[in-house]
Amino acid sequence: MPGSLTPKSTSSTISAFLAEARRVPASFAAGRGRLIFALDATMSRQPTWDLALGLQGRMFEAAADVGGLDVQLVYFRGQGECRASSFVSDGRGLADLMRGISVRGGVTQLGRVLAHARDAAKAAKVGALVFVGDAMEEAPESLFAVAGELALAGVKAFMFQEGDDRRARTAFQEIARVTGGAYGAFNAGSAARLATLLRAAAAYAAGGRSALEALASK
Repeated sequence: MPGSLTPKSTSSTISAFLAEARRVPASFAAGRGRLIFALDATMSRQPTWDLALGLQGRMFEAAADVGGLDVQLVYFRGQGECRASSFVSDGRGLADLMRGISVRGGVTQLGRVLAHARDAAKAAKVGALVFVGDAMEEAPESLFAVAGELALAGVKAFMFQEGDDRRARTAFQEIARVTGGAYGAFNAGSAARLATLLRAAAAYAAGGRSALEALASK
């Protein structure tokens, strides 16, 4: 895969991600959290769509020790299709939702994902937004404006990038910075590394910084 990270560089990415994520404010106590798990389901994501399906259960495992986690699946694909599920409280429920979705050609709709997370957080607290994608085809300024609104709503964005597209990397890093979240990169050959990143984000969503630090210590 062009731009793939070597095991050594990806390990460094994980360390950097965890170090960055530990700096997010400890803004809420441990307890059952809510996390929005958003995915780019355009055609280029087929290999890692299957990977994400296999790993999503580990997010629930990481959150179980600190009160549990309710997760909403959001995805975009095709020409203007962007959908959100109800919140589910177990890995099997999320897996069932994901199995019913196939990738489809189209352009990115990250702005709609950020706006949805902002609005959801206004209705009820959302601990974190996790986004997994490999591209960004929108106007960066519009994304950063919505990211600012997301930050005001108290949602931290954990942005995970497949591959090394420069435009996507710049946008994902800035969204993470604006919201007080964190950024990490992976490739299709680093399933364990993506699992570590997902577990870190889930631990924070469920229990805040203390839960993240407890997970990192393991």
